[in-house]
Amino acid sequence: MVTFIVNGERRAVQSPPDTPLLYVLRNELNVMTPKFGCGLAQCGACSVLLDGEEIRSCVTLIDAIAGKEVTTVDGLAARWAKQRNLSPANAAKTLHPVQEAWIEEQVPQCGICQFGMMIKVTELLEHNPKPSDAEIKAALTTSGPSPHLCRCASYAAIVEGVHRAASIMAGGERG
Repeated sequence: MVTFIVNGERRAVQSPPDTPLLYVLRNELNVMTPKFGCGLAQCGACSVLLDGEEIRSCVTLIDAIAGKEVTTVDGLAARWAKQRNLSPANAAKTLHPVQEAWIEEQVPQCGICQFGMMIKVTELLEHNPKPSDAEIKAALTTSGPSPHLCRCASYAAIVEGVHRAASIMAGGERG
């Protein structure tokens, strides 16, 4: 049995220790936001945060994450609320700024890549609160194991979404 934290909740799973995290999340824990894209860590659709750093869950074995914290898009709002010390009442009605920006900018088209991109953007903004266009593009294309691939080519909307999220995180204008 492997125990780790998923979106703030300690979970013990029965899967063999050499099972990829993606399959445990989707099949055992019913966390559906990480997507199966390629199964080779080459597209980013399966990205999650592991102790705050992006990883590809399709190639990360659960044995390697024992005792660690996994955050999926489902846990971003709670992560933000915890970082901002929001009351439980305010936390319950709060989205993470990246989620909010993705909605406001209407970023997703088909949606396969978007959860992974939102994870990568969260990591980026936690390390660099005001990234340039070049830094955003580098984060999504040259950092990590491989580029985040978008089959719909909504890249311009993604860059605008990142800037909107950065503004929200800095306490700037919404909408």
